[in-house]
Amino acid sequence: MSATSAQIGPGPVPDTVLTDFLMAEGLAEPGETATWTPLAGGVSSDLWRVDLPGRSLCVKRALARLKVAADWEAPVSRNACEWAWMRFASRHRPDSVPELLAHDPAAGLFAMAYLPPERYPMWKAQLLYGEVRVATAAAVGQLLGSLHAASAGDPVLAEEFATDGNFHALRVEPYLLATAAAHPGLGDVLQGLADRTADTHLVLVHGDVSPKNILVGPSGPVLLDAECAWYGDPAFDLAFCVNHLLLKSLVVPGCRDDLLRSARVLAEEYVTCVDWEPRAALHQRAATLLPALLLARVDGKSPVEYLTHEGHRQLVRTVATTLLRAPAATVADVVAAWEGALAAPAEPGTRPY
Repeated sequence: MSATSAQIGPGPVPDTVLTDFLMAEGLAEPGETATWTPLAGGVSSDLWRVDLPGRSLCVKRALARLKVAADWEAPVSRNACEWAWMRFASRHRPDSVPELLAHDPAAGLFAMAYLPPERYPMWKAQLLYGEVRVATAAAVGQLLGSLHAASAGDPVLAEEFATDGNFHALRVEPYLLATAAAHPGLGDVLQGLADRTADTHLVLVHGDVSPKNILVGPSGPVLLDAECAWYGDPAFDLAFCVNHLLLKSLVVPGCRDDLLRSARVLAEEYVTCVDWEPRAALHQRAATLLPALLLARVDGKSPVEYLTHEGHRQLVRTVATTLLRAPAATVADVVAAWEGALAAPAEPGTRPY
């Protein structure tokens, strides 16, 4: 949609690659006014809401350099991985992703339906506002488990999502290896987790199952931002999501019990879907990854923005270090250790957890 063929509405104007994409795909008509509004989101892509007469849609484009303080680059081909993952999810759980509209793999961008926040609130916002529903966590666990089960042992998906380099750049290096560099005393343990994760290929992994990427829709959770999609270790997705519930229990103390219960229930519901390997094996991998991811969100390349109190960050380091050196057997054991640390008396002169 170039300026010569259509009207650009008020507000910031994207470059012509994006606007021409809408025209080429028949998503906008010549002469229509399009208003482009940048949306807040993750660090790895530009995201726009596009309002056209009588309809709205969303356009996403991958960035070559991520918007974080650390030097973090990743291939824009991950946009095609996300599109392919969302197509997979839509075949098995149609309500679990937005409607897909058009894709330009060469430009690293695609269009999908815009889901209004009044009907599809972000789970992260609900949790931080103290609106914690254990049923939502249960639904997320069941959805994630069902998608993993649908992809397990599928050689076609394994070939399509042999995106090991992408996953290394977006997850293994910035989370596990960067954290190992920050904690040399744990380097061998974290390197071992990185190697094990990279060598495990069992299901189609989303790679970014975080509350910021989950909308609470009228028909259940909706998953977004599958740029890290990879045929790999399902324990990564489970640990990645539970990790966020534990961290938020530090900053929403009035909902701590429900957040910890949500962490347990999410894992329990997820595990009911596991039929591709012994459940104890998956539990063990998730339980050992979880403290590494806790530590990564403090000292890796992508620290969570809401842990602003040094006492909170130090608690994360203490619990994670203990569990990395003496691994737990299950996710529930990690949650119990976390809960025990939160209940322990604070050091004199420090703020209680």
